Amino acid sequence: MNKLIITGNLVRDIDLKFTEGTGTAVLKNTVAAKRRFKDKNTQKYESDFIPIIAFGKTAEFIAEHFSKGIGIQIEAHMQSGKYDKNGTTVYTLEAVVENVEFMSGSKNNNLSSSNPFDEMSFEEDITPVDDGDMPF
Repeated sequence: MNKLIITGNLVRDIDLKFTEGTGTAVLKNTVAAKRRFKDKNTQKYESDFIPIIAFGKTAEFIAEHFSKGIGIQIEAHMQSGKYDKNGTTVYTLEAVVENVEFMSGSKNNNLSSSNPFDEMSFEEDITPVDDGDMPF
């Protein structure tokens, strides 16, 4: 299973771009996630800087509701890649955003998430099925 949750702050200003041809929204940024323990020498919390990428409606949601320094919590999966730079292979690793949540205390915490299922109602008319009609 490849799943992670990252809680932290966006490091850079939002730069929403769109792919040529399909026009799919793409957003790259970095989340600074504070470690849970202090450095024993400095007695300060250190942070990890995790590159993220979001696509489509999720990217548009982040661009609309978040900005540099704002707290964010994401669910993601890690994705590796590689490309050639002047004859040298460069390997990449980034978190591909699947879902976004506001952190408590965020100025936009009146909105909940970018999960499209949050807005759906599954309590609509459901026809009961008689178990006797089941083939198994």
